Amino acid sequence: MNRTTRYLVGAAVLIVVGVLLLLQNLGVIVGAENVFWTLGFFAGAVIFLSIFIFNRASQWWAVIPGMVLLGLGILVGFGNQLGQFSGAVFLIALALSFWLIFLTNRALWWAVIPAGVLTSVAVVSALPESLGGFETGGILFIGLAATFGLVALLFGREHARWAIWPALILFIVGLATFLSSANLLSWVWAVGLILVGLYLVIRALLISARQPKAVPPASAEPPSPPREPPAQ
Repeated sequence: MNRTTRYLVGAAVLIVVGVLLLLQNLGVIVGAENVFWTLGFFAGAVIFLSIFIFNRASQWWAVIPGMVLLGLGILVGFGNQLGQFSGAVFLIALALSFWLIFLTNRALWWAVIPAGVLTSVAVVSALPESLGGFETGGILFIGLAATFGLVALLFGREHARWAIWPALILFIVGLATFLSSANLLSWVWAVGLILVGLYLVIRALLISARQPKAVPPASAEPPSPPREPPAQ
């Protein structure tokens, strides 16, 4: 799709949406707001996604507004059917834009971070309301830790050695948050302190066993008296 074709398609979409709005204002079309807004968002998504598909190397940015418009079209057209999952669907659409950027161009490794963050938030937003704040918070932190862990695993040697540290910190915070919801954190601390103490005792015993034992110095014998020369 060349530039002229893209301009013509975009102009056609704008004209169609404008005509629908004009007909609604004139009273010719009644109650069709959701329909033409949905079609308008979908048409815009098709335009931007086509730009991305045919020029993935140089026009990778086009997938972001394309997926945003696709998510908006889904919300407007099917929001009532989706119910509480409508927010999660929109966030998944945003996350998919960054996953597509990464999968089509591995040089853009940074796209993994917003993709993982948006995916984690989408999963948390789709969780049932019966879960408490500690459970959802723990799942969110663990998801963020997995995101930075993936960055460290794939690109740690070249670009992102630093990613291992936020991954470890977020995982520890997430695990502590998740365990605190079940009143298990105090048990974890108690068992952890006992294990650390046992480790220090065993380490001290091993170090003591490896050290060479001191050999006591031999007792000094008194010098023998000098022999007298034989009598002549």
